[in-house]
Amino acid sequence: MSQVALHETAGQGFDPSRRSAMSGFAMHLEHQTLEGGFDPVFGTVQWRTLICANKTPSSGLVFGVATFGARGSLNPHRHAPAEFYFGLSGSGVVTIEGEDIAIVAGTAIFIPPNARHGVVAGDDGLVFAYGFPSDTFAAIGYDFS
Repeated sequence: MSQVALHETAGQGFDPSRRSAMSGFAMHLEHQTLEGGFDPVFGTVQWRTLICANKTPSSGLVFGVATFGARGSLNPHRHAPAEFYFGLSGSGVVTIEGEDIAIVAGTAIFIPPNARHGVVAGDDGLVFAYGFPSDTFAAIGYDFS
């Protein structure tokens, strides 16, 4: 049985020149930079990105965790790649093209490419995992118009 080398990039910037082909890695949520929560265009959501080619030795996938306080929001927007949400705790409503979908722990939601969508957390807040088929989060062109 072969072993895969695992390492963590503990919050520091990833140097793509050090990328090794086919190496595995592990990232811990608490070691990642907390982003968001201050830009009224986005809403009050905060997130930590765990897998992203400019931070980790990866490609083709962006994965992170979004956190909302009570009644927190991610304003309606769209972007070219599809996206998924997977509820981890709390509750809320994800609106996709005008259709409200409840999200709680254990709920997986698929958001089609270019679909207008937004999120409002419930009174208990909301935490969900998210992901895109993209190399980097920065490559996701958010359109809030």
